Amino acid sequence: MLNSRVEMDDITKELSNSFDFPFTGETSFNPPVMTGVPNDFGIGLIVGPSGSGKSTLLKSFGHEATIVWDDRKAICSHFYNAKDAQDRLAAVGLNSIPSWMKPYSVLSTGEKFRADLARRLVDGAVIDEFTSVVDRNVAKACSAAVRRYCNNNGIKNVVFATCHYDVADWLQPDWVFDTSTGTLAGRGSDRRRPLIELEIIPATASAWRLFSPHHYLNHAINKSGRYWIAIWNDQPVGFVGAISYPSGSVKNAWRGHRTVVLPDYQGLGIGMRISDYVGQLFLEQGCRYFSKTSHPRMGSYRNNSPLWRPTSKNMKARKDYRADRDTMEKAYKMNHAHRVCFSHEYIGKQ
Repeated sequence: MLNSRVEMDDITKELSNSFDFPFTGETSFNPPVMTGVPNDFGIGLIVGPSGSGKSTLLKSFGHEATIVWDDRKAICSHFYNAKDAQDRLAAVGLNSIPSWMKPYSVLSTGEKFRADLARRLVDGAVIDEFTSVVDRNVAKACSAAVRRYCNNNGIKNVVFATCHYDVADWLQPDWVFDTSTGTLAGRGSDRRRPLIELEIIPATASAWRLFSPHHYLNHAINKSGRYWIAIWNDQPVGFVGAISYPSGSVKNAWRGHRTVVLPDYQGLGIGMRISDYVGQLFLEQGCRYFSKTSHPRMGSYRNNSPLWRPTSKNMKARKDYRADRDTMEKAYKMNHAHRVCFSHEYIGKQ
């Protein structure tokens, strides 16, 4: 039992009398008892309404790390090295490279939540008020990204506490303790994450205005391209485009031009799926479809997907992008001459 005491004053006396609440300055609370939690697990979740003892139970697993940010540095500079920053920020669905370069103070509430989580996510971490300060779409996306990262990196014994029941299906914890009922239940890999049903509709280049601030390279767009918007739950969430691929050796081909998912929806795999959709669309129209990206998660996905085939230029610096080119397109290529990118052709199911 947890006991606390406050001084009785005129305010406490007046309010307790007004509501016929018998109060002498003392309060007590019996937190729920949790038993049966396995010693070895990936993710555990304590869920229940406010004031039901979640934080008290969470302390039995450890103490939440205090995160300090130096606003003279970009958030990515607070990790061990570039790869660690890339892996951890992507792990929480913070895939916006421009946001990686910003100081913590200018991030949105959702981005701050993800950045804090990226630094806390280690073996044995305890995280209170999980997703309490963010939009529910951010909560779902972040939960799915965290589950994937823990699976891929063998992160163990991480416990979250939250008043939001909706994260359970996306976080897929190995166990869930509900403080409102005092029950412990397994919710492991036998339960599938909810399906995301996207509606992909044709769009014009003018739709790019909503998505351009979140693109990691430049904000320009080729108005002669073909474009689509992805809709989820009646909300625009992603944008994908393609332009013709002029080549003396490759006929009737297109290449990816822009693929962007809005920050609140990053971490759910939407970008990869809408890119696949466009590739399949061109394939069914008798065209070939190529795409190049420097984004590590997109490139890694394509490297491992049977739907994409690496080209001869995949993960190689383009020495053929010479400095003597004088058109806008050639100047753009020159900027990429020394940067290793992922390059693939969409081949579909074989």
